[in-house]
Amino acid sequence: MLNNNLKYCREELEMTQEELGFVFGVSRQTVTGWETNQDPMPLSKLVKFSNLYKYSIDYVIGLRRKNDNYIEIKKLNKKQVGSNLKAIRNKLGLTQQQIADECMITQPTYSGYESGRFLVTSLTLYTICLKHNLSIYDILK
Repeated sequence: MLNNNLKYCREELEMTQEELGFVFGVSRQTVTGWETNQDPMPLSKLVKFSNLYKYSIDYVIGLRRKNDNYIEIKKLNKKQVGSNLKAIRNKLGLTQQQIADECMITQPTYSGYESGRFLVTSLTLYTICLKHNLSIYDILK
């Protein structure tokens, strides 16, 4: 589960859930779900939040305790992200099945992320980064 700092970031920006929802075109209830970890924030919206307000993605999702490694992500490229996932998995000496098991997803789903057919979820990224002491930026670069 994400160790979510989204609420703290929103409050630091002096925004209500309604205001943040307006920015992303979602309801207040959706923002509540993101903040309480009932629903992980989609990666595309997480990147948008990070870029708009200059918060590190690692900080927003709780991989870092300080907002000190912000990097602007200009575009999420599924193929590049998948290639980075594969390179990291190979460097770790793990199989797709092992990573899938760590993330509690199926191997075909993980394979779809690596091949660039699907954009990896924020929860899967969080799990990989947490278990292997990585930054989200290692994968999104």
